[in-house]
Amino acid sequence: MKKPLPPAEIFNKHAEIYQEQYRDIGRYEDTFDMFCNSIREGSASVLEVACGPGNVTQYLLAKRPELQILGTDFAPNMIRLAQINNPTATFQVMDARDIGQLGNTYDAILCGFGLPYLSREEAITFIADAARVLNANGVLYISTMEDDYSKSGIKHSVTTGDSTYMYYHEAGYLTEALEAHHFHILSITRKASQGADGTPYTDLVIIARK
Repeated sequence: MKKPLPPAEIFNKHAEIYQEQYRDIGRYEDTFDMFCNSIREGSASVLEVACGPGNVTQYLLAKRPELQILGTDFAPNMIRLAQINNPTATFQVMDARDIGQLGNTYDAILCGFGLPYLSREEAITFIADAARVLNANGVLYISTMEDDYSKSGIKHSVTTGDSTYMYYHEAGYLTEALEAHHFHILSITRKASQGADGTPYTDLVIIARK
């Protein structure tokens, strides 16, 4: 197995490959619809964290073209693709750990599968930062791979041949952190999934309102 690489380096190096791999987001559309329907009417401001090549951004704007979306990702090449794919949205390179430094507030935050690259402590800090960045009645969407946190470790990608450290998260401590920061849980959705190597796992999606 190759030496583990920082995830930002992997996604930056293989941006086009991952754009194709993650193009089909159909199995999550019901959760994106719930997110969209929970955001206030009008030109609400949305912060999308870990936006990748902007495939989710496209879906959100197709549903609600009036949304003012700022997409962020830690891989510059992902941001380049996201801007090409969504010329009406705004994008910038930023690590998910730094959302508290943006200096603005938002009506909604979506972080689709960014948590697998954050430790338990970092995920809880992300929730705390999101609470500070969200406006009153703001909506937060987070998704991750669900399993016992102790199963986190170095994972090998059959798609690119690279290895990186990935974290599994547990609904228990995520919902506790949300409630501790005065979020009301709107929905918890689980979907059976499998990796490119056929390994089964569970996707966890939590939507909450501040």
